[in-house]
Amino acid sequence: MPELRQNMATKQWVIIAAERARRPQQFLETYRPSTEEQPEYDPSCPFCPGNEELEREITRVPPGEDWQVRVLLNKYPALQREGERIRSFDGVHRRISGVGYHEVVVESRRHNVCPALADAQHLSMILQALQSRCCELAQDPRIEHIICFQNHGERAGTSLLHPHSQIIALPVVPYEVRMRAEEARRYFDDTGTCVFCQMVDDELHAGERIIVENASFVAFILYAASSPFHTWIVPRRHAASFLRASASELSDLGDILRRVLRKLYRGLHDPDYNYIIRTAPLRDPGHEYLHWYLTVVPRVTRAAGFELGSGMFINTMLPEDAAAFLRSVSDD
Repeated sequence: MPELRQNMATKQWVIIAAERARRPQQFLETYRPSTEEQPEYDPSCPFCPGNEELEREITRVPPGEDWQVRVLLNKYPALQREGERIRSFDGVHRRISGVGYHEVVVESRRHNVCPALADAQHLSMILQALQSRCCELAQDPRIEHIICFQNHGERAGTSLLHPHSQIIALPVVPYEVRMRAEEARRYFDDTGTCVFCQMVDDELHAGERIIVENASFVAFILYAASSPFHTWIVPRRHAASFLRASASELSDLGDILRRVLRKLYRGLHDPDYNYIIRTAPLRDPGHEYLHWYLTVVPRVTRAAGFELGSGMFINTMLPEDAAAFLRSVSDD
């Protein structure tokens, strides 16, 4: 029988449609070559070595010609770095000048790799570059919130194969971010406990939705996952901001992110996905009740009329089955 489950961190409901449940193999991406089957170098790719547009470059790691990671200004930015943050109100019409930052992190010299195919040390280098840029952008008083994310594959919204992630620094706190913060604060006020810490404890106790864990992080399929294989990677140490993660935590995050993405890569034949680092707003850190984490959302299903009309999602795979399947896939 179907059931509705609620994510206590967001208060969002999801329908777990057990009678429509699909097996993991039914989500396999079999219609296209995988990332590693693509050419290692593409002369037309703006991110491949030799095609560097130096006027857009912010930094490279390490310095010099043999870079492994580069941070660039986005060629087609969603926001403009220059200008004042000006608010305008006219009845129900409200606007703010589109100031902010939109940057690209080129994650490898090779065209045909992705985080699932990289080693943990390299992923840690990427995460350090993301954190370093976020810390610098956070110094701008116009900026209220920073989002780091990766779009892998066409369904996830990317147009370039070359591995890259993005940073967008906003002059406002998005409504969904503010709503999630309010729900976390409400849970803390009611219980005196961080809801994310409680979720980690509950998942470790139950065990059935755990994918992998290490010294600093726990990766699990959500009890109320809104889509198949929707995964959270949550730090064991309570902290509100990704910007304050320690070097050892970033090293462990590189390890567990590689393991999760490699299981998805092998188990689902390189599916499209988004990963997002969810962190506290800059000016409202919520030290007691907020808890940063990374979410991985494989794009193996699509939203339709019901989802658009209700804001709820129908998940056709039991989260417990999804986690069991991923546990069975090698991450070596």
